[in-house]
Amino acid sequence: MEKLKGFQKRYLKGLAHSYKPVVTVGQKGAAETLIKAVDEALHTHELIKMKFVEFKKKAQKKEIVEIVTEKTGCEVVGMIGHVAILYRMNKDPEKRKIKIPQKA
Repeated sequence: MEKLKGFQKRYLKGLAHSYKPVVTVGQKGAAETLIKAVDEALHTHELIKMKFVEFKKKAQKKEIVEIVTEKTGCEVVGMIGHVAILYRMNKDPEKRKIKIPQKA
């Protein structure tokens, strides 16, 4: 999957606006259980919100998001407060739920 462009991220942020967080990051941070939960959620939904409960510092949240994106192959659409929006296109074209615009 190629990197998302700015207008594509804006489109996905708009879609995610009404979503509730699917994954919650607790005190264990980027543990294997978090990685597995994010991977499964992305497989099912493609676009998810991940909420930080224990981590309030921006640097900590950024570090956890980097680990999650590296291990799950997803991309960060945005970070708003204590919530990260993540996207990963489903590998199976027939199971894709989100159609991303190709031109602005």
